[in-house]
Amino acid sequence: MSFDEKYFSTHTYKDVSFARYSQYWWSNRFYAILARRYGKSGKRLLEIGSGLGHLIGQLEGTFQAVASDVNQWALQQSHQVACQAAHIASSAGELPFTNGAFDVVIAKHVVEHLPHPEKAIAEMARVTAHGGTLVLSTPNLASLLKPWKGERWIGYQDPTHISLKAPQEWLELLRLAGFTPRKVFSDGFWDAPYIRFFPKSLQKVFFGAPGGLQAISGFPFLPLKWGESMIVIARKG
Repeated sequence: MSFDEKYFSTHTYKDVSFARYSQYWWSNRFYAILARRYGKSGKRLLEIGSGLGHLIGQLEGTFQAVASDVNQWALQQSHQVACQAAHIASSAGELPFTNGAFDVVIAKHVVEHLPHPEKAIAEMARVTAHGGTLVLSTPNLASLLKPWKGERWIGYQDPTHISLKAPQEWLELLRLAGFTPRKVFSDGFWDAPYIRFFPKSLQKVFFGAPGGLQAISGFPFLPLKWGESMIVIARKG
């Protein structure tokens, strides 16, 4: 499957309204807070796999922002959302930027889509300046409630998720590329229902509350096993 208009109307984006204060909006707000807190405001920032541009749109006022995606259609949509950012068509494995070009690099749910994620991580390291920051996320095979979902687990629902790895494998790839993980945490249990015959609306509140609190507060505090995604804040060098 290609990452075109059809993809963005199904899978991750199918239930997204893009309305302010939607779950999608809060997620992007949280990643934007991470970039500002652990990065260097006013410096150069690259988002790899920028999709429809809703994250880079929250960052273009703080950073000299560059949006990179493999799909031209997505970049066209992104340009309407983040009109101040530069938009570059490129694959994650072959980034058209000089060594150390960026102080902050974000790869939000990108590496699981790649046949050779180790190559992309090496490229992320190459374009990140010494002392710069990488914010990376990917489906979390160590999720505490993953066994409850079985084959219905969210990480298995997208057929383009071709590189699912255990957290330690991802961390090792980051270290080999020259990154030092500073924080490793998760995003909460937002994929209700987890229990049969129990109202989904109540499960969203019960299971989703910790992740919601983390997203609203902007402080990463959830242990790695307490969520569906693994999020890593890493330093280059």
